[in-house]
Amino acid sequence: MLQFPRWKTLFVTVVTLFFALAALPNMVSPSVQTQLPAWMSRSIPLGLDLRGGSHLLLQLDVDRYMREHLANTRDSLRKELRSAGIGYTELRAGADSIIVRVRAETLTGDHAFRDVVRRTDPDLSIEEAKGSFRLFYDERAARAMQTRLMEQSIEIVTRRIDESGTKEPIITRQGIDRIVVQVPGLADPAEVKRLLGKTAKMTFHLVNESVSEENILRGTVPAGTRLLPIDRGGDPAARGGQEKFAVFSTVALSGELLTGANATYQDNRPVVSFHFNRLGAQKFGAITQGNIGKRFAVVLDNKVITAPVIQGAILGGSGIIEGNFTVESANELATLLRAGALPAPLEVVEERSVGPSLGQDSIDAGTLAAMVGTGLVIFFMCMAYGLFGVFANIALLVHLIIIIGTMSLMQATLTLPGIAGIVLTLGMAVDANVLIFERMRDEVRFGKNPLAAIESGFNLAFGTIFDSNITTLFAAALLYTLGAGSVKGFAVTLTIGILSTMFASVMFCRMLIVWWARARRPKKLPI
Repeated sequence: MLQFPRWKTLFVTVVTLFFALAALPNMVSPSVQTQLPAWMSRSIPLGLDLRGGSHLLLQLDVDRYMREHLANTRDSLRKELRSAGIGYTELRAGADSIIVRVRAETLTGDHAFRDVVRRTDPDLSIEEAKGSFRLFYDERAARAMQTRLMEQSIEIVTRRIDESGTKEPIITRQGIDRIVVQVPGLADPAEVKRLLGKTAKMTFHLVNESVSEENILRGTVPAGTRLLPIDRGGDPAARGGQEKFAVFSTVALSGELLTGANATYQDNRPVVSFHFNRLGAQKFGAITQGNIGKRFAVVLDNKVITAPVIQGAILGGSGIIEGNFTVESANELATLLRAGALPAPLEVVEERSVGPSLGQDSIDAGTLAAMVGTGLVIFFMCMAYGLFGVFANIALLVHLIIIIGTMSLMQATLTLPGIAGIVLTLGMAVDANVLIFERMRDEVRFGKNPLAAIESGFNLAFGTIFDSNITTLFAAALLYTLGAGSVKGFAVTLTIGILSTMFASVMFCRMLIVWWARARRPKKLPI
């Protein structure tokens, strides 16, 4: 009767102390935090509404993406038509379609041209009129393409901001072509705009060594070659005053095959190391093996970062990008390459900054609400249940410590809805104790002695407490899965609070009451 094994006592004590230590950084100054162990040095990060930060509304340039996509599709179609031996007199890409005029005498059958189009892009629709074909994406295909475009852009934006060292950015879709970005605690929103403003499309081209410097200065280059400016950090003299390179238009190797990039040092200078996947490593090895002594240009967003001479075959699938880098620019380039290239440019159409003063007002208001709510709960429990109400209040304090410690360890962002979730779980925590204590009263009325009533109260009320918390946990899981932004913050704190309630109100409070009952052997329950 009234059993609480030693192993449970040890377990409850260790868990309580662990979360108390995890919550400690939130109670000390930043200077003290730096002296704590690594796992104890993290406090709860605050959300945009509490800490301040930047709010950006970005618009995806879908029209530009479609023009570039159709231009690339046109080039692929040209290759397929030549491979199939089908001649044409016109092949041009517009803003929303591709126009092809085919030589009828070169068609081998009614479906020959359609087969070529299907191999090029099976999503293209075909309209024939007056001897020419119009290739376009119907409404279904265009909508699916735009959805993929938005999903890819959101993923890359998330990677770039996460890589920049910020905490818990909120990135959501708005409408069909807009993305909302909220970055709590970011002092310089221009940093995010700089990262997001770069397409970071990386390609590798062989340099056309036959083009003289005089032709480069005059801007006259042969077909299949293009002039690209040199990005030397504003120092064109780094190449003897030469400001452009003549590179072959054909992409020798695409940056999409990169698997990693990191800022490092070589000869005490910042450089960027990169690594290809297996296919990229094979292509990179073949290119370097077959072009020893030639220049190989690394191009980022249509600017030549560097164009080193290939000294020998590089078969390991990795290399170094040298340039006039600073430590910051090398880290930024590595971040962009790791995150990947944005499929289309993003334009900032709205920017708002939430100042720390407004965040502090929210913290003060939320803290006051939490303190008043907690005070009222403590007062009610003491008045309604006496000594057992005191035990419940001690368990309530443990409940708060566990929530704060868990959020610190998880680095879960605290927002105003999160504070609301914490206050809500305070009521849920004492609600469990209310069920237990009322059940004890019922057992005493049924004629049981105090120790038996305590045991029955905990055992018989557990099923009800468990069922109610599980149903709330399901609701929190749905909020987290289907919600976004601050709704997820509310769901996180609610979930942590539910699990903490089961521990503090059932196990910790029971341990206190068992200790008291064993020491006093009461003849009457003080409730």
